[in-house]
Order: sequence, then structure tokens, then C-alpha cells
Amino acid sequence: MANVTVVGAQWGDEGKGKIVDWLSNRADVVVRFQGGHNAGHTLVVDGKVYKLALLPSGVVQGKTSVIGNGVVVDPWHLLTEIGKIADQGVAITPELLVLADNATLILPLHRDLDQAREAASSQKIGTTGRGIGPAYEDKVGRRAIRVADLADPEALKPKIERLLSHHGALRRGLGLPDADAGELFDQLMEIAPKILAYAQPAWRVLDQAKKAGRRILFEGAQGALLDVDHGTYPFVTSSNTVAGQAAAGSGMGPKGPGYVLGIVKAYTTRVGEGPFACELQDEVGQHLATIGREVGVNTGRPRRCGWFDAVLVRQSVAINGIDGIALTKLDVLDGLKTLKICVGYKIGDKVVDYLPAGMRDQAAAEPIYEEMEGWSESTAGARSFKDLNANAIKYVRRVEELIGAPVALLSTSPERDDTILMRDPFEG
Repeated sequence: MANVTVVGAQWGDEGKGKIVDWLSNRADVVVRFQGGHNAGHTLVVDGKVYKLALLPSGVVQGKTSVIGNGVVVDPWHLLTEIGKIADQGVAITPELLVLADNATLILPLHRDLDQAREAASSQKIGTTGRGIGPAYEDKVGRRAIRVADLADPEALKPKIERLLSHHGALRRGLGLPDADAGELFDQLMEIAPKILAYAQPAWRVLDQAKKAGRRILFEGAQGALLDVDHGTYPFVTSSNTVAGQAAAGSGMGPKGPGYVLGIVKAYTTRVGEGPFACELQDEVGQHLATIGREVGVNTGRPRRCGWFDAVLVRQSVAINGIDGIALTKLDVLDGLKTLKICVGYKIGDKVVDYLPAGMRDQAAAEPIYEEMEGWSESTAGARSFKDLNANAIKYVRRVEELIGAPVALLSTSPERDDTILMRDPFEG
């Protein structure tokens, strides 16, 4: 049996939460391996809605859930999220949740810096202002406070002083008051026992699970086009979001991630700033936004909507090593007479079949569309491929051809069971 890694193949918000929740029924362990609480997953189970940010989706299923070392963790948010999900009847215990002891912490000063920079910048990136980027900066700068540091108060004090010596100049340059080392230390000591209850060497937990033959599901956040290396830089997140990060961000070797399932929306959306060649600002765009309920789970920000971009997804398939895709929100296209798929870009007098790395070229890219006939019949709630109308089937097959990957799962509503299984990812 293969492990499975789930990644977004667009700009995020592709419906990973539902697919991961669906796959969690077949997994024994669920792992988050990058990002922070800037990405949200919505799960709809038996009509009950769960909104998660840091917690892996497996917690709703009672599966062992791991927050890996590749994640940056706001400890106050984590405790708040644990409390909220407990109020919905899901108890988060140390037996259920594993927090990597070498994960980096997001501190209040990171949120301050994130928000102040965005407010002062003439070129908005569109961050969530939750401190994710600055926390990753401190991680690679080798001055971060990590989960394990909470267990050693005497060693923590000089680490805080070193961290603040760096942040002091940044804060003064942005007009922020100096952070208080004693206050930060006290805040961390107050929450330390609650956080340390979940702390373990996550790599060891996963190694034991692998040796025991348990199925492991790796859950990505955001999407491949927000990857700090492979996305629409600089309008990206601050971590690697591609499937390869599942190994480094969890402590498993490169063979650990197994089958790579790319989540792909039947159209395209993105949140925040940055290039979006297929963006629609007409009645079709409004249809997609309204019917698709395109609002950010945690931020409440409206998502920009457009036609399906096969160029971007084909690139994601290559970069992530995607074995198959889960195509979501097909039902949102119901009722549209004509559908368009982007099959290339025109940049000046050139035609290209990939997204170039240069920011100006990305911004200048104009979509080259292929048109297909839409359908009036409803696909919502379909649970078998034969339940789809002929034009919907043609659309799915054309998407497969253009992106170079087969559809393994097809989602036709937010409900968990409205999923058509065409190939079981856990069977490899």
C-alpha cells in the first residue's frame, strides 16, 4: 500500500480539505508538512462544518495527526483552534495530536512585522498578516525559537535576546516600539506546559508508523503556484508548497510521500495580489464566485476567479511529480453555455506553453483559449462517472489530456460522500 501526498496544483483553495478528509478514512496517520495558520481547510461531515488552519484534517476522523517540522506554529492560535474544535465535540489529546519538537514558533513580534511591512510597502504581496513569512525568515536565519526551547527556560532567555537584537532594528525602522524580552519570556512560559504536552520527535513517530505498515497521508497547504521557488514570485507564500517538501517537512525520506495527488479546481481562483492571466471580471466570473462560494476560509477575503488554466496545472503536474488529480467543484460550471480552457499564453509577439519565471512576463501573459460546449444538467452530488452528462465527461477528459495526468477523484459538492473514485491513490 502506498502513502499519499496531497498538494494543491493551483494557487490554493482547490478543495484540499474535503479530499484529505475523504482520504483520512483510508489512512492511519495524517501529516501537515509546511505553512502555518494562513491556510484554511473546510470539512463538511454529516452536515457539520469544521474549519481548520493548523490542525491536520485527520483530527476530525480520530486519526493520529502530526504537525511536522516544516510548519511554523503560532502556539496561541493552536490552543485556540484546539479549544474551538473541542467545542464541536472533537477532543484533541496528546495521543491524537503530535507536534514536532523541532518546529519553529510564530511569535507576536512576527505578526507585528508582517502587518507593518505590508502596510508600508508600495508593492503589496497580499499576505495574511499572521507572521508566517517573518517566522520563516528567522528559521533560515538560525535565530528562531522552536517548540523544544519551551522546555529549557534558561537556554530560552539568551535565545530571545539574540532574536530581539535582530528585530529591534527592523521594528524601529518601521516605527514600532521595541519588543520586551521579559514579557515575551513570560508569555512563552505561560503556554509552555500546554504546548509541550503535544511535543514529540515527529520524525520518530512517522518512522515507527512506516515500519508498522501504517498508511500515511501528507496534507499540503496553499498551492504549487504559491511555492517560494516555483510560484508566481514574489507573490507567493514563504515556504515550499510542492510535494517534495513532504519529505523534508516531516522528517521522512524521499520515498515516504508515495503517490502524489494534485488537487485541481475545475476553474481557477487565487487570493491576494499577483498575476492571474485567466481572471474574469464579468458575469461569468461573478457566477464562479457566487456559486462556488469563493471566500477565504480563515481570512474572509474574496477569491479572484477565472477559467481553467491548463498551462499552469500542467506545470504543477511536472514540478510536483503528480500521479493523478482530484478534480473539484465541477458542479460550479453547471449552467454555463460555453466553457473556456487556457492552452497557452501570448506574451508580446511570442506564444509560450509554460509560465515564465520573470515577473513582468507573468504580468503580461494573455491567455489563449480553447472553447467547449457547456451543459445545463446538474452534476451536483453525482457519485458515479456514469451519472455525469456527456459534455461534463468531455470536459473532464479534455482536462486530463491537456495537463498530462489522469483524474483519480472527482468531487461534485462539498459533502464528503459526493466523490467519484476513479482510482484509489492508496493502491498506488
